[in-house]
Amino acid sequence: MRITTVRVISQAFFFGLFLFLIFVESLERMKGYPVSLFLHLDPLIALSTFLATGKLYGELALALITITATLVFGRAFCGWVCPMGALNQFIGWLFNERSLKERIDSNRYRRMYVAKYYVLAFMLVAALFGSVQVGWLDPLCLLHRSVITTILPTLNMFTGAIYVRPYEYHLAWLIGLMFIVILGMNLLLQRFFCRVLCPLGALLGILSRFSLWRIERDEKKCTQCSICLKSCEGASDPDKRLRKPECMVCFNCLEDCPQVALSFAFIPPRDSEMTSPDWSRRTLLLYGFCGFLFFPFARLSGKVQKAFDKRAIRPPGSVPEPEFLERCVKCGQCMRVCPTNVLQPALYEAGIEGVFTPILDMKLGYCELNCTLCSQVCPTGAIQRITVEQKLGLKEFSDLGPIRIGTAFFDWGRCLPWAMDIQCLVCQEVCPVSPKAIFTRTVKVKRHDGTVIELKRPFVDPTRCIGCGICEHSCPVKDEAAIRVTPIGETRSHDRQLLL
Repeated sequence: MRITTVRVISQAFFFGLFLFLIFVESLERMKGYPVSLFLHLDPLIALSTFLATGKLYGELALALITITATLVFGRAFCGWVCPMGALNQFIGWLFNERSLKERIDSNRYRRMYVAKYYVLAFMLVAALFGSVQVGWLDPLCLLHRSVITTILPTLNMFTGAIYVRPYEYHLAWLIGLMFIVILGMNLLLQRFFCRVLCPLGALLGILSRFSLWRIERDEKKCTQCSICLKSCEGASDPDKRLRKPECMVCFNCLEDCPQVALSFAFIPPRDSEMTSPDWSRRTLLLYGFCGFLFFPFARLSGKVQKAFDKRAIRPPGSVPEPEFLERCVKCGQCMRVCPTNVLQPALYEAGIEGVFTPILDMKLGYCELNCTLCSQVCPTGAIQRITVEQKLGLKEFSDLGPIRIGTAFFDWGRCLPWAMDIQCLVCQEVCPVSPKAIFTRTVKVKRHDGTVIELKRPFVDPTRCIGCGICEHSCPVKDEAAIRVTPIGETRSHDRQLLL
């Protein structure tokens, strides 16, 4: 069997595994599957969260597998495992209608391929100062987010086979547009994202300079025909001095070479390879400096601690907001597993640092009282793992009380018993806590026609409200509910409390 056939089988297997783990990532299907496996194997996620927090979330240690494989075989993860790389390669192959000469020319190294190293420098320096932004372009985070918020809801729209009820997500158009543009660039340049933008590929490229195995060219056999470039995935110049950080170990060049001048060798001579990326140190420092500036510019714009947005309600179990922004990689797994569709990608509700991070929109759903699924799938600990007993303040957690994600407030100008003398007790009826956080006071009022009626007007007890949002979600005033939840009173923050 051709080695390239084995590689394609490997890519198909891991891509299928990736889709399978996303499919089973739901309340009725999860059953202990390692749904965060690919994110835990990602060394860029592990490195960025470590730089930001000084801590390594336990399961991210699996990234050592990827690092070890890279130090032995080179950037093989990109060519054999990465599902985003496989998808880009498939799109490029499917629409590759170029002639042989055009294919060879398109696979020659270009100066713009160094851009991914500058992207990496920006993101790592920003992470070092406390702002993790790798989720924008990390291939595994990007693919997770795109599939979860756009592909699955689209499939469900036409088949009804994905969800029990239709799901929708804010910014699905933007996330989907980014995804389509990235895939569409393969029509202009094969593996554009992998060669030009991918920060994970850049990190693995840097590590691959130390790899024990690499492609070696026998100069005596080589006739400089350039046929080896015909299908080169990494544009790594195997016909010259091999650009080791760009090589994805796809082995296409080995099978395309008519002279059998190429081989996969163990510790070949260094003089026949380029071990460092073709970067400019000054430009690298410039992008690193931009990453340094990003943190204060973004953090000083507010939305993080004191000037927080009333819509920035985080899932139960979330760490305090500054640390949340140090950990969340915007992968969207918590949104996928949420059974009520309440978790949504943020735009500017949590500031520029919080774009695509999860917030709760009570119009679309509510936080199910006995659900802790989002805490089980978070790959970085931005949402800490909690139990139902811990969430509800039961058993050994009774002294701490329940985890609160906010507090409900009435808008009496829109509440039916207050504004229109219409009897309504929906919010009290659906309130899930015991004793209920919503209570009523009976009053007698004279209506405009002179009749006297008894009304039960609702009030919120802030000491009992946990901010689950089912009252807001169920309120019959649908455009803007008469009762709304804000982050005030959330357990995770001392700054976001009622000033009484």
